[in-house]
Amino acid sequence: MCFLIAIIVLSNFIWNITITGNDDISSQDIIDELKKDGLQVGALKKNIDLNEVINNFRLNNDEISWIGISIKGTNAIVKIRKRTKAPKIIDEDEYCNIISDKDGIVTEINVQNGTANVKKGDIVKKGDILVNGYIEGKYTGIRFVHATSNIKAKVLYSKKNRVFQNQEELTATGKTETKYSIKINNFKINFYKTLSKFQNYDTINESKKIKLFYNFYLPIEIIKTTNQEMETKNIFYSKKELEEITIKKIEEELKKELLEKNDNNYDVLNNVVNTIINKEEKDDYIDIEVIFEVLDNIGIEEKIVF
Repeated sequence: MCFLIAIIVLSNFIWNITITGNDDISSQDIIDELKKDGLQVGALKKNIDLNEVINNFRLNNDEISWIGISIKGTNAIVKIRKRTKAPKIIDEDEYCNIISDKDGIVTEINVQNGTANVKKGDIVKKGDILVNGYIEGKYTGIRFVHATSNIKAKVLYSKKNRVFQNQEELTATGKTETKYSIKINNFKINFYKTLSKFQNYDTINESKKIKLFYNFYLPIEIIKTTNQEMETKNIFYSKKELEEITIKKIEEELKKELLEKNDNNYDVLNNVVNTIINKEEKDDYIDIEVIFEVLDNIGIEEKIVF
């Protein structure tokens, strides 16, 4: 009877919050924002106005286009959709130039309206006018227009690192220690001494909330703490090894940068037409620069102000 009564009482509260769709937003930031309107672990379900929580969250977060919240059992399920930033569009009735939004070398230019200010092979800087928003006729003189065009350029993305042959690296010894604790709502009980027996170590925390059914969570959390002993080792790399490792690392960083600038559209990686490696060797280190040549669309509208 006590168990059944406890289950009935606990079922009236929120004991877990599940968040999905927040790839670029911290879950903790979302939880902190929801807490302002009463949606939090330990909250009484009947006191939560979901419509108010949703509306306030959207008003206070411009980067979110949609949020949905449903409560199932003792679990609050929060689904989020990030807003896609729309490019600034100038009305077709207004006059505008096309300016470059990147540094690059023009590989293709097709002007539908306006007067080209650059040609294939020209080097352009960010902010340079690519297409003037006017047309000059022999008999009509200069007539301003809304410039439109398709322009492609070879854009360079580069990154440079200096790496030394002698390096200190933290490596795992293979020794670990595992400790457990239990958390009941905000009260934590440790079943171990707080200090680790290792001098240098990495810590991995794993937590698991206890639930009776699929969406019936309890205010009990088991926390597993694993300490992995680390030691510092001096490692000497040959210049060939150092070059291979560093080039691979820089290439991965450049690919990540490209994806971030193109909303994680992997098609952009197919536009990398060439990779240039520059290196300069010194007595105990190497300077390595990796350059990606990327075929990219350039050009944004800029309103003509008289």
